[in-house]
Amino acid sequence: MNDFKQTLREQDLSLLEIAKITGRPKTSVYFHIRDIPLSSGKLKKVYELNLQHLLRVAESRRGKSARGFRSFDTWDTVKVSLVAHLLFDGEIKRYGCFYNNRNKTLLKKVERHMREIYAFPPAWYYNQVTGVSRISYFNVALGAYIKQKANELLSEVQKMPLGVKRSFLQAFFDDEGCMDFRPNVNARRIRGYQKDTSILKLISNLLSNFGIESRFQKPNEVVISGKENLLKFQKEINFSPGVYINGNRTNSIWKKHLEKRELLDRAIASFKS
Repeated sequence: MNDFKQTLREQDLSLLEIAKITGRPKTSVYFHIRDIPLSSGKLKKVYELNLQHLLRVAESRRGKSARGFRSFDTWDTVKVSLVAHLLFDGEIKRYGCFYNNRNKTLLKKVERHMREIYAFPPAWYYNQVTGVSRISYFNVALGAYIKQKANELLSEVQKMPLGVKRSFLQAFFDDEGCMDFRPNVNARRIRGYQKDTSILKLISNLLSNFGIESRFQKPNEVVISGKENLLKFQKEINFSPGVYINGNRTNSIWKKHLEKRELLDRAIASFKS
């Protein structure tokens, strides 16, 4: 057996590999092979495998830290709003959840809704160049769970009650929507942006549940226009209070911060009776 162990070592097998083949304890195997070195290539491979194992262990521990969260089975307007915002202007990663926005109202809303399932405050970062703030929840298990719930929400939201659908739509238009009101060119429309066209189709279908007609505009917009549709959107969905357009943009025609819902009011009022 001892000669067999030495022969295996000469075949450039590691301590663990020889122990598995012989069925002997690693301490016993080591005594017989300790003077037979591994090749540099094998040593590098063993090192990389050990490093990968340590990283997996560290990540699993970080994800299963004392910072647990409350799972949920029933969707309500708060849970839908939270997950939808993380889908639209947020990011759901394997190491946590993140939300980016200039608007303090929406940042505070996401933070408030997250407290429903996760008791710990986020890390805040403000980009002085762009004016965008980022709130970050670093938790592997939370990231994996929210990813699962996001997929569930996208597949099930069309079957949910109207109140839940309304919450989903408002999150989308708060994050991705703009009120395009340019009276000088007779433009009165709501535009919603999304790279994933399947999301735009979902948004259009949900809007139809409220009697709101919309159209897809290439390459990546859903558009609501016409007085009746804007009135229905104002009544059924609307933009959240405190959600402003960025008046500092170079192409802003208003040159000041205005609430999106105020612009919607102005657009509707500008229609001739």
